[in-house]
Amino acid sequence: MDFANTSQLSELPIAHQAALRSLAGRPLGEILISQGVITPDKLAEALAAQGERGAARLGEVLISLKACSEEQVLKALAVQLELPYQLRVGSDEISPELIKLVPINFAKQARLMPLRREGEGADASVWVALADPLDTGAIDNVRLLLNASINPILVPTQSIMDCINSVYDRAKNEAEQLVDDLEAGDLDTVAHELEEPQDLLDSSDEAPIIRLVNSLLFRAAKERASDIHIEPQERDICVRFRVDGVLQEVIRPPKRFQNSIVSRIKIMGGLNIAEKRLPQDGRIRVKLAGRDIDIRLSTTPTVYGERSVLRLLDKSAVILDLAEIGMDTDQLARMEQIIHKSHGICLVTGPTGSGKTTTLYAALSKINRPDLNIMTIEDPVEYQLEGISQTPVNPKIELTFANGLRSFLRQDPDVIMVGEIRDLETAEIAIQASLTGHLVFSTVHTNDAAGAVTRLVDMGVEPFLVASSLMGVLAQRLVRTLCKECREIYVPAPEELKEIGINQKMLLGAGGKLYRPTGCNECNNTGYRGRLGIYEMMMMDDDIRQLILKNVDSGTIKKQAVAKGMKTLMDDGARKVLRGVTSIAEVLSVTQEDMT
Repeated sequence: MDFANTSQLSELPIAHQAALRSLAGRPLGEILISQGVITPDKLAEALAAQGERGAARLGEVLISLKACSEEQVLKALAVQLELPYQLRVGSDEISPELIKLVPINFAKQARLMPLRREGEGADASVWVALADPLDTGAIDNVRLLLNASINPILVPTQSIMDCINSVYDRAKNEAEQLVDDLEAGDLDTVAHELEEPQDLLDSSDEAPIIRLVNSLLFRAAKERASDIHIEPQERDICVRFRVDGVLQEVIRPPKRFQNSIVSRIKIMGGLNIAEKRLPQDGRIRVKLAGRDIDIRLSTTPTVYGERSVLRLLDKSAVILDLAEIGMDTDQLARMEQIIHKSHGICLVTGPTGSGKTTTLYAALSKINRPDLNIMTIEDPVEYQLEGISQTPVNPKIELTFANGLRSFLRQDPDVIMVGEIRDLETAEIAIQASLTGHLVFSTVHTNDAAGAVTRLVDMGVEPFLVASSLMGVLAQRLVRTLCKECREIYVPAPEELKEIGINQKMLLGAGGKLYRPTGCNECNNTGYRGRLGIYEMMMMDDDIRQLILKNVDSGTIKKQAVAKGMKTLMDDGARKVLRGVTSIAEVLSVTQEDMT
């Protein structure tokens, strides 16, 4: 129980209640000492520092001296001022109607959040979460905004900021409003200013175009978008987000904002705003909703102007655990068998955007330890992994996959990851490295696991080298997972079951019913929320190696692997459908090649 919360006083022993009330109105330092937070010596040190700093508050000084935390100071203030204290605020405690009355910028600057209204008319009051109960100016302003008296609740700053980021719907309240505001303003002046990098860098963050771009980035992060597409059309601009692999239109600003928006994005990415005829690539690092996000920026000229694509790489959201990315127990056991070997090559295959890099990162994280030298060469480095040396390719200085891999072999590595095997030179060096005592991970673009073998042979690698070095191939796809809030149970038609390979016995084992998407506010009416991998793990054995040496086609290799117990992509998808994780339609959409 939190003794600082006065609403809980009645639950405390009488002696404790009296002790807390006796501290009300006493100096902050005395309260902190009585609570055992600081010593009298530390208080004397803080008071001396406060005298040197002039107007600094004692609580701020104590926090800067690391004598106590903000939470401890707030608890003491709650006792001193006889106010309630909470460690955090849940989004379900907050009234949407109050949010509309308090601008997000004011809420962040004042470190406050309106919670709920009580009473009507002249008797109305609003409970407000505050991080600074002594900021009377902010309290007066929020009282005027809400036209009600204020009942403060003390809450730490980080909890309030997290709450603000989660409940403010920037999608409806800002982006569209900014477009309306811009149309009403002097757009020619704004566009002219935005084409000048120095003026823009020096300008206020409240400039309309800057706020529009920032609000789009905020909304993209909030909606878990992986990409933002800004596409010039003949009469306007189309802005789309890719969420869970699917593009969704979010806003259509007028055509005359085009140059201003592109210029702003280019400046953020350090690109040349004067060059509009050639494609450019850049990088933006921002903090959105308290998370560090890397943004890869690409611009390319089209007939209607420059098209921009921003890929958001959220470091905090990447899953670096093989068990959490969708692998079943048997697949996980086979994968762990491979990644703990001392040498050999493991390939992950699938189309662009199927999660291959995430799987390799998860594998490297699993084996990452101080006694191993792990090196990667990637195009580009998407996420930084602590304890691992990561190198981005750079064609301008001839740092290719092959050249980087060749230099790695002189760096005494134990484990090497090559972002992609694209040509014979890279393939041969990777295989030679695996044969000389190195564990090598890489990716290729093929439809299934067996196709990776024939792809290497087609590149020109000798079949005996492939057979002797390859330990296993993991094919994968990403399927959208059903929204748990709105998925509905239904009885599937026999044709559906036949298409995905589910028989009546399997269906009865799952209760005779499956789930399908419907749509709600939680999933933006798509019926899906998040994605998960489906996998096909082909382990090498003597029979498959003999087929590789005979240079047979991938279909023959796949049949042999299935006969040995390999579950295909569609088989794994069917298992996840039976578990209620995804839908039949979603699995079929990414495993069409298995049906041929």
